[in-house]
Amino acid sequence: MDSNDVKIEIRDLTMAYGSNVVMKDINATIKRGSVFVIIGTSGSGKSTLLRHMLGLQRPANGDVLYDGKSFWGMDEEARRAQLRHCGVLFQSGALWSSMTLAENVALPLQEFSDFSANDRHEIVRLKLALVGLSGFEEYYPAEISGGMRKRAGLARAMALDPEILFFDEPSAGLDPISSRNLDRLILELRDSLGATIVVVTHELASIFMIADDSIFLDPDTKTVRARGNPKELLKHSTDAKVKAFLTRGEGAGGTS
Repeated sequence: MDSNDVKIEIRDLTMAYGSNVVMKDINATIKRGSVFVIIGTSGSGKSTLLRHMLGLQRPANGDVLYDGKSFWGMDEEARRAQLRHCGVLFQSGALWSSMTLAENVALPLQEFSDFSANDRHEIVRLKLALVGLSGFEEYYPAEISGGMRKRAGLARAMALDPEILFFDEPSAGLDPISSRNLDRLILELRDSLGATIVVVTHELASIFMIADDSIFLDPDTKTVRARGNPKELLKHSTDAKVKAFLTRGEGAGGTS
């Protein structure tokens, strides 16, 4: 892969809580404009890896590079500047219940931009329309469905037109139809905005539908057990644990 194609590189990363090593020697390259999925069994450190990439937790060893620049080698101000190019959708959507959807989406614009009130209003309207929530600007989170809350959280994550979007279990708690609609929206964002998207998920249907590339974290060996497009891993991997993960229950049919 050409270095100009690499948006994010995880280099020799070790994650630990004190002397307890969660994962070690993680290496991965994430291509610009791709959907990269972090998969693995429960307790493998998927969300922990996301926190290391977002600056919420410092690695015990190794680094994360954005456009070839060391994230953990930066000072705190430079890390904050880098993170302004990132948007995050947390599991719950993490919306403020006392604010309308419009007010929630406007928060990053108020905090990190100098747009006028009129410009912020227009941007909020456009972002909500992009995720299919046009007309819901004045609704409160409690007044809409779980799937709509996830989409509102995504609109907020996109408020500053980030180059990178991070999703932590975006389909958690959603019914299959809402989950599939969110997957389609993720692919539309990749294609229309050219965003690089990193997703933590255990949902097979989503993994097979959206992933361009992936790494499989294994809590037994405490490192990356497999890497590649999940459909190709399903076809060609000879690792019994990887095959078992990718063929469990319904959803393996998503490879067709």
